Amino acid sequence: MRKSKPKKRIILPDPKFGDQLVTKFVNNLMYSGKKNSSYKIFYDAIDQVAEKTKEDGLEVFKKALENVTPSVEVRSRRIGGATFQIPSEIRAERKSSIGMKHLIGFSRKRHEKSMASKLAGEIMAAYKEEGSAFKRKEDIHRMAEANKAFSHFRF
Repeated sequence: MRKSKPKKRIILPDPKFGDQLVTKFVNNLMYSGKKNSSYKIFYDAIDQVAEKTKEDGLEVFKKALENVTPSVEVRSRRIGGATFQIPSEIRAERKSSIGMKHLIGFSRKRHEKSMASKLAGEIMAAYKEEGSAFKRKEDIHRMAEANKAFSHFRF
């Protein structure tokens, strides 16, 4: 698309909580069009989180997602034969999608029985500011901090 920007797709809120963020998360969680399975996994995970933390599961999920969402990232840029890692701010939509992808990716790598329990474990770890997804965010921020000297090469 050279001239016009594509239209923003309307994302409908999920049936249980009425939240668009949940729908986006479930869409990222989904494999081969099986949205019902994704909703079931997500709702089971939220129920497990609420049961273990004795708090509202959705609020814990939102706080966990906020904890694993990076605010800066490094991008490679080739300047004069050398490749530099240049730190740059991230757009709000990309921030949340990166956070969701890290939460889902690292929960898939966990060693527990069901995907719902894996997701619940990763959500609770992120809520407590620990776990792989949170560590990934910290690594990204540390890399951006280390390469702050190259920020004048911005795109």
